[in-house]
Amino acid sequence: MWMNLLLAFIPVSLLLEYVLHAPPLWVFLTSVIAIIPLADLLRQATEQVAARAGQTIGGLLNVTFGNLAELIIAIFVLLAGNITVVKAQITGSIIGNALLGLGLAILIGSFGRTTQKFSRSNAGQLNSMLFLVVIALLIPALFDYTERLPDFLAGSDTARANLDEYLSLGVAVVLIAVYALNLVYTLVTHKDAFAMEQEEGGHGHGEHGQGDLWPVWRAAATMIGATALIALESEMLSGALEATSSTLGLSPFFLGIIVLAVVGNFAEYIAGSYFARKGQIGLAINIAVGATIQVALFTAPVLVIISYLIGKPMNLVFSSPLELVAIVAVALIVTTVTKDGEATWFEGVLLIAVYLLLGLSFYFVTPRVQGEGASLPVPAGVIEAGGQAYTHTPGMPAAA
Repeated sequence: MWMNLLLAFIPVSLLLEYVLHAPPLWVFLTSVIAIIPLADLLRQATEQVAARAGQTIGGLLNVTFGNLAELIIAIFVLLAGNITVVKAQITGSIIGNALLGLGLAILIGSFGRTTQKFSRSNAGQLNSMLFLVVIALLIPALFDYTERLPDFLAGSDTARANLDEYLSLGVAVVLIAVYALNLVYTLVTHKDAFAMEQEEGGHGHGEHGQGDLWPVWRAAATMIGATALIALESEMLSGALEATSSTLGLSPFFLGIIVLAVVGNFAEYIAGSYFARKGQIGLAINIAVGATIQVALFTAPVLVIISYLIGKPMNLVFSSPLELVAIVAVALIVTTVTKDGEATWFEGVLLIAVYLLLGLSFYFVTPRVQGEGASLPVPAGVIEAGGQAYTHTPGMPAAA
């Protein structure tokens, strides 16, 4: 019910942008809220089509369109030249799905239950994929660091940047190939094992009886309409991003890693918590950790390729040690929580606590204000001098 009420923000955001020409802050906030129910509508419509298409095609549709809202948001932010924000959104999606999304699902699913049991083998495969994600995202950063050492011959910053781009394209191709093979593994060669896993916990992601199915035309129209509206809202959101950052005194980096990431994946959080509450914790883990893997193995590589096609090349070098530590932390704590095949409410608290700790660090960190290909505004409390960013405590003289 409340998700449907949020649909009212669609006309409100359009009115503020195109009729009233309201301040960017209000356009940004209403667009962010409007995307949440649209992403949920897109998820529902995809599941309706998937329920009619059979297990293999249905599973392919679910994983293909599962992160479409997030991908659309990232594309428009990329078109605006805010590459740093896009990378932050990727990191935020990885930690948000695996920590916040899974933590909420375990916590909500634990009400009235001492423990929740799930398949250890299925969780083990997901954890293996998480460590592949860690390796894939660490390699470009370590490569970039290596090329900065005196004993290596990148030649210049431009030459090193070109090498980073070539490596990122190669990594993107490998990750997409692994993602495709994973689909073959789960939907074709070993589909019986995964079908058995879903039957043990329920009917699967998007369980619908035959009498609950929408007509095909309604599902298709909803998918097309929701996608178009998400694109429109994302365009308005990206246009208001920098001004909103300045108004709120928050860095665009923080908005990308927390706000945009949460908005793009909010429907997954709702779905995971819903199934966990119904006792299908195994399915909730598949949704949360699967979405994390999809971001790293499909969404991020696709964004790298799209960035080259639109002339705004983005590499996969996450130069912030904080982001890299966050990604490693995801694999470690998710593996620790799920390795025994049981989950308790306190483990959900642990996951959420790690997310909050990372969120606090991302809030207080002061990244350089110049993004790759775009000039980003200075966060409140940060002063630029001589090309460097300095923090400034109100009431104290600025650093010379």
